[in-house]
Amino acid sequence: MKREKDVTGAAGSDDGREAPGGASRPSGSARAARAPKSEQTRTLILETALRLFQERGYDRTTMRAIAKEAGVSVGNAYYYFSSKEHLVQGFYDRIAAEHREAVRPVLDRETGLEARMAGVLRVWLDVAGPYHEFAAQFFKNAADPESPLSPFSPESEHAREAAISVHREVLAGSRSKVADELVDILPELMWLSQMGLVLYWVFDRSQDSERSRRLADRGARLTTRGVALSRFRPLRPLVREVHELFTDFLPGMAEAAVTRRVRGGGRQGDGREDADVPEDLDGDGGRPQAPRPAG
Repeated sequence: MKREKDVTGAAGSDDGREAPGGASRPSGSARAARAPKSEQTRTLILETALRLFQERGYDRTTMRAIAKEAGVSVGNAYYYFSSKEHLVQGFYDRIAAEHREAVRPVLDRETGLEARMAGVLRVWLDVAGPYHEFAAQFFKNAADPESPLSPFSPESEHAREAAISVHREVLAGSRSKVADELVDILPELMWLSQMGLVLYWVFDRSQDSERSRRLADRGARLTTRGVALSRFRPLRPLVREVHELFTDFLPGMAEAAVTRRVRGGGRQGDGREDADVPEDLDGDGGRPQAPRPAG
């Protein structure tokens, strides 16, 4: 017997729970009711697909099965999503949009880079939590850099850029000083560190992903110190080389780097930054940091 199901589905549905940061998040059905019919249909297909991916596995779920469960024609399903891969891209876009909305209280409240970075990573874990089992289902597909499901693929550019833009805001709104030539590079490296956290989280079976949360805090601390050290001019070529290593070998990032160079978006230092090693290795303008939790 087919289960009766809300439009939002079971896997990763928004059920009116409290959003990270304390704000009440509207339910998926409430959002769908306010959207045009075409958007409601698109949401229905996506939610149904996410539920079936979790229940049956990504490889064993067909577009025909998704259409049947959603109560739409196969042609209608393909009209909104031309393949299963595009459904996963829809999932990526949803996570990115929910994360950007949920981090607002953190970015409005915190000015220290470590606190901003740790907050953004922890909020991502909160937003992604309902999708944990689903993420493990399709990870073997997403782990291939050549797969369209990879977060590094050209197909994932929209979601990737949305996520990197959060890190640009993390850096720009902090008290940390950043060399002009690294302003475009550092947010991408910060996002790559988040991808390392995501990889760990996919296989983290600790209660409420507690180990991933500890990793987020410690990773934010190391990232903040790395940003502070990048103010030291002799270390900047090393930062650029690390960035080039990823852009040369990850297809989507390589294309983005070429596009940025064509647009002239890359910045060069103008010699105004301090050449001395910064005294504040926490990157927060020399102000005292809040006590850090153990571990």
